[in-house]
Amino acid sequence: MPLRPDAEMTRRAQDIDDLICVGAIAGAFGVRGEARVKSFCADPAAIADYAPLVTGDGQPVGLRITRPLKGAFAARLTIAATREEAEALKGTRLYARRDRLPSLPDDEFYHADLIGLPVLDTGGATIGRVRAIHDFGAGDILEVERPGGKPVMLPFTCAAVPTVDLAAGRIIADPPEGALDEAEPGESAPEDGT
Repeated sequence: MPLRPDAEMTRRAQDIDDLICVGAIAGAFGVRGEARVKSFCADPAAIADYAPLVTGDGQPVGLRITRPLKGAFAARLTIAATREEAEALKGTRLYARRDRLPSLPDDEFYHADLIGLPVLDTGGATIGRVRAIHDFGAGDILEVERPGGKPVMLPFTCAAVPTVDLAAGRIIADPPEGALDEAEPGESAPEDGT
């Protein structure tokens, strides 16, 4: 069955706030135009359920998984008919419309909803804004950009981040001891302890 871009997706692609990144194209797979697609979904195969997807520049993408691969899927894409076209798309992020994604429980969040939120300490003082969310294998880490300072990496746990208030547009954090300590640029700690 041929894949066709969804006309509604084309119209809605302009509204980036309505889109959530669900995967990325990692290059070509094989010689017949399949692409290697990495899924960022909790259930990796669910990426196909959210198609048609859209690229960051608004191009609609139909996607059909053809087989699982280690850490990815081989897939047919409406925007790549040849190996060369699939390889040229390497690094392209794939987005789904928010209304096609499942509702989340109260203690789970889409990364897109957290990026840019101000982070306050438990006393109400501003720590910074969420710049990115990383997972290096031991759980999510919030990268908080600080005004005039080095970014802070906070574990995204209930202890370090007790409150995420999307309605109020803020995060309350209780950083671990020493997480906010840093030497000023050009300043170094004394070596003799004085």
